Amino acid sequence: MRIHLQIWRQAAPATSGAFESYTLDDVDPRMSFLEMLDLLNERLAAQGKRTVAFDHDCREGICGQCGVFIDGRPHGPGQGITTCQLHMRSFEDGATITLEPWRAEAFPVVCDLVVDRSAFDRIIAAGGYVSVNTGTAPEANATPISKEDAEAAFDAAACIGCGACVAACKNGAASLFVGAKVAHLASLPQGRVERTRRVLGMVEQMETESFGGCTLTGACEAECPKRISIRQIARLNFEYLRARLLRWLG
Repeated sequence: MRIHLQIWRQAAPATSGAFESYTLDDVDPRMSFLEMLDLLNERLAAQGKRTVAFDHDCREGICGQCGVFIDGRPHGPGQGITTCQLHMRSFEDGATITLEPWRAEAFPVVCDLVVDRSAFDRIIAAGGYVSVNTGTAPEANATPISKEDAEAAFDAAACIGCGACVAACKNGAASLFVGAKVAHLASLPQGRVERTRRVLGMVEQMETESFGGCTLTGACEAECPKRISIRQIARLNFEYLRARLLRWLG
């Protein structure tokens, strides 16, 4: 396959960026999208040029690091997949593909296609965990959990924190991400002990970051590679209003 690439190049956060053009004449349709970028970087390195910086880790659709805009869509033209799960057979021979980093104020560009997603880490640190004493793992059946609660927790826990929801949202909102993390733990008995403190802390931290407000346009749900439902935002709103009421009641 012959592929033309328009890639955003930005050497550092404080420098200006611009699109640069590249052409690859021998792309195998069986290649993953990241393998195609590896091929490009091999050619650039051989020519003594600066390679294209992009995030990746597991290459199995689990870690969420590979997020990038491809032809104006987070993770590209596929549905329910991450960038590393996208294959070149999804594009036509001779296609021109445009690559950009996440475009969101909360995710500043670090270099080329790499953005700083540490805002998500700070939200998790504000309450997205369960405080327990360490030691021997308890018996699996010691804490009964209904099938409905278990499925709800699993559905929310599928979020990999890639940031596609923020990048797809016209407001740059993080409500789907925060909603999934809050709903996951609030659905389990282990997480309900801290549910009030958790949601207040996570929402407060979300609001201190540079995320926009949610207007429920649904773009986040449409572009989420793990198909996280927009209902998680409704759960977030419920948990937050409940926590505010409990705080008001003392």
